[in-house]
Amino acid sequence: MAYQPIEDYGLIGDMQTVALVGKNGAIDWFCFPYFDSPSVFGAILDDRKGGRFKIAPVDKDGLLSKQFYWPDTNVLATRFFSSDGVGELLDFMPVDRAGKARENRLLIRKVSALRGAVTFRMECSPAFNYAREKHEVSISGNSAIFNTESLGLQLSATCPLKRDDNGIISEFTLDEGETAYFVLSGILPETEAEGEITEEGIEALFDETVRYWHQWISRCKYTGRWREIVYRSALVLKLLTFEPTGAIVASPTCSLPEIMGGKRNWDYRYTWIRDAAFTLYALLRIGFTEEAENFMHWLEKRCHEVSFDGSLQIMYTISGRHDIPEETLDHLEGYMGSSPVRVGNAAHKQLQLDIYGELMDSVYLYNKYGAQISYNLWTKLRKIVDWVCENADKKDHGIWEIRGEPQHFVYSKLMCWVALDRGLRLADKRSFPADRDHWIKSRDKLYEDIMTRGWDEKKETFVQHYDSDHLDAANLIMPLVFFVAPNDPRMLMTLEAISRSPSKGGLLSSGLVYRYDTEKSEDGVRGPEGTFNICTFWLVEALTRAGKSDPKHLESARVLFERMLGYASHLGLYAEETAQNGVAAGNFPQAFTHLALISAAFNLDRALGNGR
Repeated sequence: MAYQPIEDYGLIGDMQTVALVGKNGAIDWFCFPYFDSPSVFGAILDDRKGGRFKIAPVDKDGLLSKQFYWPDTNVLATRFFSSDGVGELLDFMPVDRAGKARENRLLIRKVSALRGAVTFRMECSPAFNYAREKHEVSISGNSAIFNTESLGLQLSATCPLKRDDNGIISEFTLDEGETAYFVLSGILPETEAEGEITEEGIEALFDETVRYWHQWISRCKYTGRWREIVYRSALVLKLLTFEPTGAIVASPTCSLPEIMGGKRNWDYRYTWIRDAAFTLYALLRIGFTEEAENFMHWLEKRCHEVSFDGSLQIMYTISGRHDIPEETLDHLEGYMGSSPVRVGNAAHKQLQLDIYGELMDSVYLYNKYGAQISYNLWTKLRKIVDWVCENADKKDHGIWEIRGEPQHFVYSKLMCWVALDRGLRLADKRSFPADRDHWIKSRDKLYEDIMTRGWDEKKETFVQHYDSDHLDAANLIMPLVFFVAPNDPRMLMTLEAISRSPSKGGLLSSGLVYRYDTEKSEDGVRGPEGTFNICTFWLVEALTRAGKSDPKHLESARVLFERMLGYASHLGLYAEETAQNGVAAGNFPQAFTHLALISAAFNLDRALGNGR
């Protein structure tokens, strides 16, 4: 079976894990019981060995399919158009009215014949622990058990099951109006096997799940021009939230390549401090204060775990663990042969100075728009700001987590300035004790340093790092964090430089933005990459803000935003990057991209006002 395009997958989940469901009816990625657990179905990383759970019509004359979400929910419908009729597959993971998964977690697949008589084939072939762990299979009635030493799964159905090597198959015909059900449940040490499934029980779970999603999205306060895509982005972010701790994973997948056949393959199933400011800003802006509060609690716990010197780690697991060892899975070929397949992430050991700015900005925003922070948290934050004062002059690996030599990245220096600035604002706003004189001197020195060493007089642009002359799209953040005015001549010249085509030294290619020029930047990883979706939305925001003083920039922002929406998947989802040929590349879907979309949509809509 050929690999599916990355953008041909939909996402379902229960805020503890997710499954990727292809337009062909195959679940090719499912980690259980949590986001960062080993995969059970991993065919997206190895079509032959990875394991999958597929339901689709048997049709020798060709089969067409479409996918859509049940309105305003994360219930996914895959509709098949065959020569015999029309079939439909509904996929969802049940949650209750409070948004909590059942103790015995379920993945439910409801199969129906909408028109005509349709013959379906079901194939369930798990490959536990990234296809490294063997399992035993047993069948009892219409239930099958897959067992390993550490994990078990039960597949229950309303039609007969048959063993096929280490998997289970079933072929069945449904007449118009008939329905079959398949329920996959986990068998963990603290749970028992699922009892007999009933149509009434499953339909009740479906209704409860739909009701929850309707209730949840109804809290969204965004009513602007791009309501549908903003709603979908919010629903994606909720799916990527680990409900027990409030953490949000960067992406639910690992090792999907940034360039086909390349080596830029990383594991993003963790939570970055960097995401904090962007997450809180986006969630608070559109009314999801509870989610922002939960994420803030997760961040606060990390602040209480600072090193003796006041420094933080750049990322953590969803449960807050610090160690994220990286390994390569050489027995898997990778998506479309893109190896190595990596799980874990060695970047957690890097020095990335920008995280302190994002952390302090997120706390500042939460204190302003959410709830006031405690003195106990302030004592930890004060220690962090003191650390930034003493270490902002160091080289680091930067926001893009280069695996080459550290540099004085301008974005890192910028965010150190943000850390000091927001620390001072918080101290003044709340009258907290702080070493204000030292912080002010450090902040102002950083400002002058960036303006002197981070600015290239010859090319008239901010550069990627000191002693370089090439661009970095991360500098588009400057007006967004109030480092410079959006109409400051230096910022406008940087916008102009980035907006040139790559052939003319810029980063903008047909409305899409590269994060930097991989041929000029020694990032320690060979090969090119696609355009970075978040960078395109950052350019939209920078142009939007510049548009307050020059309407042509506002019009450019709108055109750029509208064009970017055309690169979303059929379900409104975005990967990390867009490849040269316009398809999705990198881990999918990407929280960072959807956060930036929400922010860009909110600010652009507000800038445009009532005029259409």
